Amino acid sequence: MDYRAVERAILDRGVEWDFEPTLDRIAALLDLLGSPQRAYPVVHIAGTNGKTSTARLTEALLKERNLRVGRFTSPHLVSMRERITVDGEPLSEERFAQVYEEIIPYVDLTDTQGRRIQFFELLTAMAFAAFADSPVDVAVIETGMGGSWDATNVADGTVSVITPISLDHTDRLGPDLPSIATEKSGIIKPGATAVFAQQELAAAEVLMRRAAEVGAVVAREGLEFGVLSREVAIGGQLLSLRGLKGVYDDVYLPLYGAHQASNAVCALAAVEALTGGDDPLDVDLVRQAFAQASSPGRMEVVRRTPTVVVDAAHNPGGMQASLEGLHEAFDFAKVIGVVAVMRDKDVEGLLELLEPMLDEIVVTRNSSPRSMSAEELAALAEPLFGEDRVHVVERLDDAIDRAIGIADAAGEFSGTGVLITGSVVTAGDARQLLKADGT
Repeated sequence: MDYRAVERAILDRGVEWDFEPTLDRIAALLDLLGSPQRAYPVVHIAGTNGKTSTARLTEALLKERNLRVGRFTSPHLVSMRERITVDGEPLSEERFAQVYEEIIPYVDLTDTQGRRIQFFELLTAMAFAAFADSPVDVAVIETGMGGSWDATNVADGTVSVITPISLDHTDRLGPDLPSIATEKSGIIKPGATAVFAQQELAAAEVLMRRAAEVGAVVAREGLEFGVLSREVAIGGQLLSLRGLKGVYDDVYLPLYGAHQASNAVCALAAVEALTGGDDPLDVDLVRQAFAQASSPGRMEVVRRTPTVVVDAAHNPGGMQASLEGLHEAFDFAKVIGVVAVMRDKDVEGLLELLEPMLDEIVVTRNSSPRSMSAEELAALAEPLFGEDRVHVVERLDDAIDRAIGIADAAGEFSGTGVLITGSVVTAGDARQLLKADGT
């Protein structure tokens, strides 16, 4: 099969956001495959926001230590292949198709047992199998949703990282922080090291209780490790980080915002925990790794005149962090927003956060069938922004053109920027339309 045929076959397994929560199917499949998820140590990452960036930063540190690293993240921005990378590169179309063909007989066998493998489960199994076959020295695995019943949780993480928890997917994970934290804490396994980003108290209490129950070693941002200082720098920020084993000064990170500094120090703590021993990492290794780091679609500048920033924020917690980073890193006098969101998100919460930042908003839709229509989004935006600040444009490409046109009309020296945000799909669509490099 060629790559496009494989992609269609995987998509025929259903959609990522509609599934029956159980580990039975993926466990049965991986048993048939010989448990590839046990062939290497795993850094397992859950949380509401920052998972993909933390995974990329963890991968960067491990690669700089000359380790072969597999990384599994979701969702993808443009290509399904982005989810499964080895040594920082997505599987080629040929290799992706080959991995699928190698495991599909076992998938079919699991199907016949009354356990039809679903979309995300198939991609998870492909990642574990590809990493075992490479073989990788370590795998960095991001959960898809939740933790306890997420398909990735068939792996036992040597290190479990919990990024900031906030309200999202409440229909699946529960209506409040304690219930969501309970679900995400399920990736913390007996004897593991649990690395916690700073959390609201209601979530922190749940995480600490889970760690105590399973006998995990706990490392908490702000206590056992943390960001000592940070300064805005050209193209990013300059950090001083306190890890679990030492202090790392003059670390340049080409990512914007306090949330990315937090992601970086969590990645640092995770790698320190994974390496064992008492010695700190080589500071030059840390500097080199983070200086080369990237996180596409996360406060990413994709055009310079006017400046266009793409960000995948899709819940209030993520949007708040992104807007703080935008305010800190960019000296915009005016900001024109292009916003497309999923209808099942807290859209009013997102718009309330955006209103003080955006001078004008172009509401549109993205390529997902879950996308809210431009008209529906306008109906929610107009009471907050006023009709004169809201522009309704049905297609994302036309919406981007409209926003850039408004910025251009303000003049080259007006300090007007464009922010495209609201969803991972929106960010991916925009990057493709604007031909942003990198994956």
